[in-house]
This record gives sequence, C-alpha cells and structure tokens, in this order.
Amino acid sequence: MKVIITGATGMVGEGVLFECLANENVTEVLMINRKHYNLDHPKLKELLIPDFLQLENFSEQLKGYDACFYCAGISSIGIKEEEFTQITYNTTLSFAEQLFQLNPATIFIFVSGNRTDSSEVGKVMWARVKGKTENALMKLYGKNQYNFRPAIMKATKGQVNVKRVYKILAPIIAPFFPQKTLTLRQVGRAMINVVLKGYPKQILEVDDIDQLAKQ
Repeated sequence: MKVIITGATGMVGEGVLFECLANENVTEVLMINRKHYNLDHPKLKELLIPDFLQLENFSEQLKGYDACFYCAGISSIGIKEEEFTQITYNTTLSFAEQLFQLNPATIFIFVSGNRTDSSEVGKVMWARVKGKTENALMKLYGKNQYNFRPAIMKATKGQVNVKRVYKILAPIIAPFFPQKTLTLRQVGRAMINVVLKGYPKQILEVDDIDQLAKQ
C-alpha cells in the first residue's frame, strides 16, 4: 500500500511514520509537512506544503495513494475556539476534500482524541470541534473514513519529536491507566490493518485500536 502521512514533525505522526517504514505491507510513504523532516529511507518521500488549504499546485504528487493517515494537529491548551476550529476543522476538511477529489477511493484516517464529543454541543471546546470534524469526514468519505481516539500514548524508541513534558509525564501516568495506554507502534499498526482489513466501527476507541493492532 502507498500512504500519505501528515504531521510527521509531531509525536503521533512521527510514531506512525516509523511503523509504516517498518511494515512490509507499506511500499511507499509520502510525508506532507510544512517544514522539512530529516530522515532518509528507501520508502520515504517528502512534500513540503506551507498551506494545507491550498493543494492545487501539488495535484500530480498526491495522486495514486491508498490511504491518508492525518496526524497533524495542535493542542487546545491556551488556544481560543476560533483558532482551534480553523486548524482542527477548517484545515483538515479542506485537505480531506481536495485529497478526495484526487483519490476518491482513498481511506482517510483522522487522529482525534479520547472523549471526543460526537454531539458537537458539549461543554468541552476541543471535544466539540473534534466531534464536528469527525462527523464531517465521515459524511465526505463514507465507509472509507475512520477516526482514531487514543488517550495516553507512549513514543517509539528513536523518536525526536516528543515534548519534554510528555517524556516525563507519560511513563509516570501510564501504569495507573493501562486500559487507556497505547504505544505509537500499536497506533500505526492499527492504521495499516484498518486499511488492509477494514473494521466494523468508524470511531475507534482505545480498545478498538488495541484489537486492530493485534491482527
């Protein structure tokens, strides 16, 4: 399979990238980044796109891919709803719509979050916005779209894009919540497996991701 990964300069995207490069089912990976990611690998290509809202000039480079693992995003901490919506909803949907036009059979996987609000009307801002994003993506791609809702994630050895606070806190918190903890190797493997085998749910919680990673 040939896959597109966004967000490889972040912790989740980098972890998923490592798993894709190690997995024999993945023959080619196209990283779409805003800034260069320094890694050489025979499977790996990089496409720098400064504005995900404007893909018009990159149509030829984006054709022919089987799946997109959309791992780009930002934390909601200290961000107003308008800005968070612009990045999480508007930018994601614009990217997804343009990619759909080029590859209508592509499977699109969005990294959401534990406790995302599908009703879109809850009190927690980030959960509403991510719920709205999930719903719009499912409407656009139909059965070819999956939303991953991980909680606590542990980085893969060798990752460089892990914030210091996460390096410190994750190993401390994870043992107290083993049922909410996944490795990024599991997340990446589950994404690959959902493309290969499908899954009966389009919204995948921690248990679903764990189950898929074992297949």
